[in-house]
Amino acid sequence: MRQLLSSLSYFSIFFAPFVLPIAVWILSQDYEVQKHAKRAFLTHMFPVAAGILLLIMALSAGSFGAVMGYIILFAVIYFGTFVYNIIQGLHVLRAYA
Repeated sequence: MRQLLSSLSYFSIFFAPFVLPIAVWILSQDYEVQKHAKRAFLTHMFPVAAGILLLIMALSAGSFGAVMGYIILFAVIYFGTFVYNIIQGLHVLRAYA
């Protein structure tokens, strides 16, 4: 059960990116599950925070090239955290197997 909840916290990026990790983090009594749920929640929140910051920077930039650069940077950040969550979910499943 431990590895299932921990890995689902990471894999929830596919179906419930914020709801499942925060619920597991709050409701779980197991320290390891809470640790993974917290880490998954923070990695799900990172692209949102980066997107808000990049949106503010893009709106103040004014040029089309700068805006496109910020969009590409956001795509790289989002893709990186997406891949990280998948890798961590697989790692957690293999660690307890």
